[in-house]
Amino acid sequence: MQDSSAGSACILWRYLTRENMARKMRPFRGPDGTNWGVEVQVPGASNAMIVFHHPGGKTTRLDRYAWDIWTGPESRSVTSRVAPEKVMQALTDEKLRLLFRRSMPISNPRPLIDRAS
Repeated sequence: MQDSSAGSACILWRYLTRENMARKMRPFRGPDGTNWGVEVQVPGASNAMIVFHHPGGKTTRLDRYAWDIWTGPESRSVTSRVAPEKVMQALTDEKLRLLFRRSMPISNPRPLIDRAS
């Protein structure tokens, strides 16, 4: 008798290839000449988080993010989700420059609580 859960796990692992797990990023050159990687994360019905990955790659401390407001047909329904590929296609160089200017650091290097006291 074959264990059905083991079979489904094998099927699952077959689809988790390197190509399927790779991030879909596009390049963006910042105003200071730094080459950032741009990725769409957390797509919702009317917005998506645009993440600017620092080229250092060893830490996320220098990564930045901004929210892009989506105005397509998906934004009229709270149960729908915009596809990350659609958001990425709609990001022009001009829009990326605007989002980068408005972006914020993902992590804050300053502690929130002063523990010296």
